[in-house]
Amino acid sequence: MNEPILRSIRGGAHAPVRHDSAVGHLTGRALYIDDLPVVPGTLHAALVLSPHPHARISRIDLARALASPGVVAAIVANDIPGKNDIGPIRPDEPLLPREVVEYEGQPVVAVAADTLDNAREAAKLVAIDYEILPAVLSLSEAVARELYVSPVQTMKRGDVDAELARAPHRLSGEFACGGQDHFYLEGQVALAVPGEGTDMAVYSSTQHPTEVQHGVAHLLGLPFNMVTVEVRRMGGGFGGKESQATLIAGIAAVLARKAGRPVKLRLPRDDDMRATGKRHPFLFRYDIGFDGDGRILGLDLMLAANGGNVADHTPAVVTRALCHADNCYWLPSLRFTGLPCKTNTVSNTAFRGYGGPQGMFAIETILDIVARHLGLPLEELRRRNFYGIGRNDVTPYSMKVEDNILTHVTDELEQSVDLAGWREEISAFNRTSPVIKKGLATLPIKFGISFNRPALNQAGALVSVYTDGSVTLNHGGTEMGQGLFIKVAQVVAEAFQVDLENIRVSATTTGKVPNTSPTAASCGSDLNGMAALNAAQEIKGRMTDIAAKHFDVPPNDILFAANRIYAGNRSVSFSELALLCWDQRVSLSATGYYRTPKINWDPKTNTGRPFYYFVYGAAASEVAIDTLTGEMRVLRAELLQDCGKSLNPALDLGQIEGAFVQGMGWLTTEELWWDESGRLKTHGPSTYKIPGSRDVPPRFNVRLLSDAPNKEATVFRSKAVGEPPLMLAISVWLAVRDAIASLADYKLSPVLDAPTTPERILSAIDDILSRAAH
Repeated sequence: MNEPILRSIRGGAHAPVRHDSAVGHLTGRALYIDDLPVVPGTLHAALVLSPHPHARISRIDLARALASPGVVAAIVANDIPGKNDIGPIRPDEPLLPREVVEYEGQPVVAVAADTLDNAREAAKLVAIDYEILPAVLSLSEAVARELYVSPVQTMKRGDVDAELARAPHRLSGEFACGGQDHFYLEGQVALAVPGEGTDMAVYSSTQHPTEVQHGVAHLLGLPFNMVTVEVRRMGGGFGGKESQATLIAGIAAVLARKAGRPVKLRLPRDDDMRATGKRHPFLFRYDIGFDGDGRILGLDLMLAANGGNVADHTPAVVTRALCHADNCYWLPSLRFTGLPCKTNTVSNTAFRGYGGPQGMFAIETILDIVARHLGLPLEELRRRNFYGIGRNDVTPYSMKVEDNILTHVTDELEQSVDLAGWREEISAFNRTSPVIKKGLATLPIKFGISFNRPALNQAGALVSVYTDGSVTLNHGGTEMGQGLFIKVAQVVAEAFQVDLENIRVSATTTGKVPNTSPTAASCGSDLNGMAALNAAQEIKGRMTDIAAKHFDVPPNDILFAANRIYAGNRSVSFSELALLCWDQRVSLSATGYYRTPKINWDPKTNTGRPFYYFVYGAAASEVAIDTLTGEMRVLRAELLQDCGKSLNPALDLGQIEGAFVQGMGWLTTEELWWDESGRLKTHGPSTYKIPGSRDVPPRFNVRLLSDAPNKEATVFRSKAVGEPPLMLAISVWLAVRDAIASLADYKLSPVLDAPTTPERILSAIDDILSRAAH
């Protein structure tokens, strides 16, 4: 039997195809929630935010607001018909405060009117009397007073006190890193539309439609099936639309229920930044013992996170920080203590990396301090402490590092950029430049992929094939610009062996795929890609049986390839087979389900296998600082990222570049600053400095690690890419430290916190020059 000559499909797995909404993004035709046509009678909402970080509500007077032109309804806590609680992990997180406000910017009242202008004017007329209460505004005060939003967490191995006592060298100290606003391009927004009876449809800019569904149902006192949440796309999320979106959708839904009309609530940037949570600031205190060769013997590390006024995601963020405070290193004896601290500031929440960046920041800063103390190159010190293969390969949480490619990744980066020559160029420049000093630093990463909570590691999908051969795909993941929809579509195209243009991905909705997990933890493609693949393979199996009967051959002789189905040299098109299946009364629709294997976690002991696999990477960054002004520029960045067998190299390169620049912002320019009254003063682009185009390194090279398919059975052996590259930006932080250290012949460690604002750089310069003089 002659074998057919087969061609490739267009846009299958591993093809570098463009984002499915790329044209829509460029032309402005991509619809976001604020662009959706609204029905006549839709109301617009505005919020009244607390002006105090901690106060008791004495009186709320809505009379003037309700009498204002166009106003239809206003709500306070007592107007919530169900349970006033939107806590994602722990209970007791109110939608609106009943008696006490706990942060400046907390929504207290919401007003709905016929126009947005009328709603905002009416909100100004709400009269609220407060009794001011003492407020805790600093993380250090919360640590000192032992104020927590959830229980303290620990991770232990060995007798750390004994190891520290007998270590030949021992250092201790403290440092800190700041928070970060998500600064998504599309602000928080929701549209709630009452339906028949008590039905409520909610269009929400959310990474977690199911959480919004549950939150709205609780608030309205409804079963989950009465609330349908839909989202086609978000203009960025970065974790800020995981739990925080429920606040916005919940207020819109309660207003819609009271008014009996659709309500849209979208926040202006200033209100968005005041009312919603950020990346957690951390305070670190360490005590480390090591030998003369730089091998770590014991580490006692405190990681204190500023959780804000309620728990939100803080317990899980602290857990993940503890799970990444080892980064790439074998620590034979350790005690990690995670403090989820309570302050009267906005409740901090999920943010790209989810505690992982803070954990890595801690260990990398400590190793930099140790390396300078011993006069060792940092790269050499790291290698002496790397996880081994078959030895010293168990993490502090008892997971074995089975896929270790640390040495391979770091060797490839160092050789490709000629690190030794590059470093000599930097040193030569610094010897002849009295004002501008350059710094160079590298960073390896090992980042765990999966949710720490095992129950979240599951996904569902719905795939339908029509009789013309077109395919509709729906899954529980959300599209926030990262390219998840196109990646999962490529998976389905590959499974059916049809061109990508035949696959349509419909909006994410709780009405089609229930009980979804958030699109977070870099798991979007892993979970939803596998669920969609399983659904497609089920349909493909049914189609194979019909094709086998049609051609009168065994099913094993049927081949799907290049938009056709072959039995030797005979074939039919995919659409012809779809029609034949319908004619034979065979279902062309299937649900797919996937649960991540192997993982387990014991939250009581903080041990288990929380991650299915690790993602590795390495970076080298060069910076220049002006020692007179404290100004800093990133001049060059070289990145090498492990993506397994990439599902879409073009999108992955974009994710790596964007994550790195976002990480740069966190560590260099993005400073959140509250005044002594607890008011956030950096709540807009004029005062909060995200990286711009001129902040991107002029020399910025990104490469994907080649020939490194995932050893675990992920979708087509790919690896996650959303979060890991952000931590490569810690190389920029270390390069700033290196530039400052050059002022003391690289022998002293700078005293420096992040972000490295000009003020902090100048302070560190003054300190190191003073110490060098003595």
